[in-house]
Amino acid sequence: MNDLLQRITIHPDVCHGKPVVRGLRYPVEMLLELMSSGMTNVEILEDYPDLEPDDLRAVLAYATRLSQIKRVHSIPA
Repeated sequence: MNDLLQRITIHPDVCHGKPVVRGLRYPVEMLLELMSSGMTNVEILEDYPDLEPDDLRAVLAYATRLSQIKRVHSIPA
């Protein structure tokens, strides 16, 4: 999984510091939205030829890592 996660980069000058795939300005958030909307990996790769199958696996691995939080704290308003 660590090899996949290396494909996700964060740089303040790229997409306002959001996590992107290999610095290509494809935000993880956008690709997750496409996947959750029902687009297949094949369709995404056809629409975005710069991407590779491992990039989409990296996006899912990144989302998995983010969801593995230990606890949630509520913040008073």
